[in-house]
Amino acid sequence: MRSGTRLLTGLLLPWLLNAFQAGAFEFEEVVEKARALANAEYEPPPDVPGFLKDLNYEAHQGIRFNPEASLWRGSGSLFQVMLVPPGNYYSHTVKLNGIDNNGVHAIAFDKSAYSFPSSDFAKRVPADLGHAGFKLTYPLLDANEQNQFLVFAGASYFRGVGAGNRFGLSARGIALNTGLPSGEEFPSFVEFWLERPGVGGNRMRVYGLLSGPSVAGAYRFDIQPGAITRMDVTAELFFRNGMKQPGFAPLTSMFYYGENTVRPIGEWRPQVHDSDGLLIHDQGTGEWLWRPLLNPSRLSLSYLQVKQLGGFGLIQRNTEFHQFEDAEARYDLRPSAWVSMRQRWSDGEVVLVEIPTDSETNDNIVAFWKPREETSGGEQRSLAYALSFGGPDVADQDIGRVVHTFIGDGNRPGGGNAENAYRIIVDFAGGPLASIEPNAPVVSHVSKGGYSGGDSQGKGDDAEIIEHFVEFVEADNHWRLSMLVRPGSGGNPVFHGQLLLGDKPLTEVWSYPFSQAARAALNGS
Repeated sequence: MRSGTRLLTGLLLPWLLNAFQAGAFEFEEVVEKARALANAEYEPPPDVPGFLKDLNYEAHQGIRFNPEASLWRGSGSLFQVMLVPPGNYYSHTVKLNGIDNNGVHAIAFDKSAYSFPSSDFAKRVPADLGHAGFKLTYPLLDANEQNQFLVFAGASYFRGVGAGNRFGLSARGIALNTGLPSGEEFPSFVEFWLERPGVGGNRMRVYGLLSGPSVAGAYRFDIQPGAITRMDVTAELFFRNGMKQPGFAPLTSMFYYGENTVRPIGEWRPQVHDSDGLLIHDQGTGEWLWRPLLNPSRLSLSYLQVKQLGGFGLIQRNTEFHQFEDAEARYDLRPSAWVSMRQRWSDGEVVLVEIPTDSETNDNIVAFWKPREETSGGEQRSLAYALSFGGPDVADQDIGRVVHTFIGDGNRPGGGNAENAYRIIVDFAGGPLASIEPNAPVVSHVSKGGYSGGDSQGKGDDAEIIEHFVEFVEADNHWRLSMLVRPGSGGNPVFHGQLLLGDKPLTEVWSYPFSQAARAALNGS
């Protein structure tokens, strides 16, 4: 047998063992449906009744699916499916289909599977209303308990968790022109096919059909829940119209305030965020970059170039309860998400969009991969990547990482005596730092400007690095980089810091923008 055939067999074997041998449905059928949609005039999905669209969040939560009505319950499958009712943000229904050893069949809406806020409300719900999406459950923590771990609902959004996480950030099928003045477009999944795994199988497959004014797409999600929930995503995209800023593998999160920003007046909690940083791995240089998130005073877009993308993700590194003190939201349990390449992607950059918000209820952070070339109408793009949800180590780094970022006035006791300057404290831990002695000759490398070929915010010729030094903090076994910098009067400088032993990097690169919007956030204005 040729080696390529052996590799293919190894990749397919787990699916052959865990899935039904239905043979009734293939990914190519979804691809052809997407191609046909792209070649036809766009038709938006019909809206649900107005009284459902007008529901607020709390009222919509009052419509509850009965877990005992879950699909595949009693089938021997470890997976079950709960259904999501339309209403509030879910303004249209999606068609759901099941795939099992009897073939493909539609999943009909069953009004009796839901409880409603009142009998009068229930009377108004059509018997053929339909579904807004679905939730997958699996015994993540206990063999006798089903845990929700993946939700598909709303436009092209889906959310996932690993064992022990609570839902937080979201992923999307695609992002289109996010952050641009022209406005963002939100295509939607309009149909799904759920393939029921065999008895005892720990993997399952979902197909999705995406449609929007400018793009149609076919998706295959190969899903394995666990301590880290992994999805292998395969997509074929057909563009009706050209896109200036297509965003592939997009992640959406929330950052209201954190240890690196001013706490809003009246807030008692130390921090409020679903994610606290963007992590990027440049496979071409071997470099890892950590960019703490901000809630800027105005819209901010950062374009972070890499030689060869290895992965990127929005990470929640703060995972201690005392860092948030929120017993209800439990931000300390929110998942991190990591996108890694299953094939080499074209040249491009990771885009970070930060949107001002005065509330934790708004998702104001978006990260995605943007190819260097704009897409054109009639173009087809293929994607293959892995998306993992789990704890802060989901990216499996082997290098020291940033633990804390603190920023304060550089002209006061404990900060320095330099006017218009900032004292920056960055704590590192883990990786090779864990095995070196406290008196090791660790040095800091600090610079200003772009990273790995440039950053759109890397302008600021009069920015100044006044001093920087390293010390070991015995109290918490962290290595501390202390910097005194002056951003200057104009431009948007970006400062970078890293620890080295000799010429060997010990840590990821810390990167921080001092744009006017970032400075305003630091000053609480």
